[in-house]
Amino acid sequence: MPSKAKTALTKKELDEYRKKLTVRRNELVHKLSEFRSESKQVETDIAQDLADKAESSYTKEFLLSMSDAERSELLHIDAALKRLDKREYGHCMMCQKEISKKRLTYLPWAPLCIECEEKAETDVV
Repeated sequence: MPSKAKTALTKKELDEYRKKLTVRRNELVHKLSEFRSESKQVETDIAQDLADKAESSYTKEFLLSMSDAERSELLHIDAALKRLDKREYGHCMMCQKEISKKRLTYLPWAPLCIECEEKAETDVV
């Protein structure tokens, strides 16, 4: 972790990233609650025959898998907000170098710089 090093991001930029993260977080929370409601509805619908049961099962699985991806993004956003609070936002969690503004603009919750992200992806494969 970076040692409370001052980020090159200005207070205005940090505030803009916080706003982006908060807006996206609120969108995800809303979506997740919709997915839960839809999933419960699918669960309570009575399937008439085998084809209906298969479709119902697929729909429920699809909704739940989407919410897994959304939940993962939400965890990343929460972690980014904590890094903002700790004044560690914008630094790579692996190499401690600054994450490019271009990357943060595209993916404001990114915990790694592009080089470390690529390395992590190739290590997994």
